[in-house]
Amino acid sequence: MKIAEHIEILRREGELLAGAAEEAGLGAPVPTCPGWRVRDLVEHTGAVHRWAAAFVGRGLTAPRQLEAPPHLDGAELLAWFTEGHRELTSTLASADPEVECWRFLPAPSPLAFWARRQAHETAVHRLDAEAARGGEPTEVGAEFAVDGIDELLRGFHGRRKRWVRSPEPRLLRVRVTDVVAAADPLDASKAEAEAAAEAVWTVRISEDPPVTVRGAGGDGVGGAADAVADCELAGPAAQLYAALWNRSPYPSVSGDAGTAELWREQSKEVLG
Repeated sequence: MKIAEHIEILRREGELLAGAAEEAGLGAPVPTCPGWRVRDLVEHTGAVHRWAAAFVGRGLTAPRQLEAPPHLDGAELLAWFTEGHRELTSTLASADPEVECWRFLPAPSPLAFWARRQAHETAVHRLDAEAARGGEPTEVGAEFAVDGIDELLRGFHGRRKRWVRSPEPRLLRVRVTDVVAAADPLDASKAEAEAAAEAVWTVRISEDPPVTVRGAGGDGVGGAADAVADCELAGPAAQLYAALWNRSPYPSVSGDAGTAELWREQSKEVLG
């Protein structure tokens, strides 16, 4: 996906989050974030937006801590959130494409990283706000959902310090059933091959950080092009997106259910 597409989704998702938070009420519990109220959700997402905007807007090249949100409530807190969300979208939209700043996952550029990361950060927490409000959630676009699954599996879960581990090696496959794969955002040279393939990822779980590749097998996951998985999670992109971010049940599990449960339980730390 292009940077401009991520920024536009970020804009939309932030507006939906604010609307759902207002409808739910800031004191409402957030069932997808146990122990949180909508107030906590708004404060957290608003703080993240300002944190991200500072890296791009000020060209910060070293990590920094989130700043504590102000002691606000009611309409004032929602206005503070809206102000920070608009600042972030404006900063990303007006940034120099060659801006150099800190980032924590691989990406074609720092700007591409922050636009993508904040679009998904906001979309997932918009799902939380709508869960607190009740009713049917706004649907996540299939292409964006595939993009988010890729970021989660190959980005977050590949980081050295975290998360899912197993003393017994396991192979997990994630298969989207309603769309074909888009081009690999980290390797544009694969675009033609990926365009004709299913959106599939294969994850090797071991005592080391998970290793994920696009496709049903291949180098780094231990074998042939169609390596046999211990467990497969499958379903429409939007449903898998929410499930892998621990916001809903898996749409379909085949094979060893214990592998699916291990993934869900041990991934909770990254998915708050």
